[in-house]
Amino acid sequence: MIRAIYPGTFDPVHYGHIDIAQRAAAIFDELVVAVYDQPLKSLLLPTEERVTLVSQAVAHLTNARVEAYGTLTVDYAREIGAQVIVRGLRVFSDFEFEFRMALTNQRLAPELEMVNLMTRQEHTFLSSTTVKELASLNGDISSMVPPYVRRALQARFMQPNQTFLD
Repeated sequence: MIRAIYPGTFDPVHYGHIDIAQRAAAIFDELVVAVYDQPLKSLLLPTEERVTLVSQAVAHLTNARVEAYGTLTVDYAREIGAQVIVRGLRVFSDFEFEFRMALTNQRLAPELEMVNLMTRQEHTFLSSTTVKELASLNGDISSMVPPYVRRALQARFMQPNQTFLD
């Protein structure tokens, strides 16, 4: 059995993330969508809410589960017995970042394989930052995120003095 992890902050999860998760779940026996809870960057949504939204997004995938983690990704992969780390690529700038990350992960955990899946063309423009900025300005994000994510973002931005950088 090959277990893969798909790590990220998923702040918020969008259709590009869901596409990569679906495709990874079709390739590997088990997929753990790993929601990182201690990034250096500022987050809009708390970990519990991100886990809930990602869980809803992948609920239709019978071989996927969602967990939060706060360690090095390679350590978490070892902890759960994963053999593969899956990441998505959208644009050329992603490649450079993901290439460096893969080399670092291989140095730290040579037993783990790194697999990058190219996003589908219709999702290349998507990023969580773009989704948050549009949502903060009451823009239409219905083609970018599932309805439950849109509602969560609308509720978040209805809070007084809330911006996507908070």
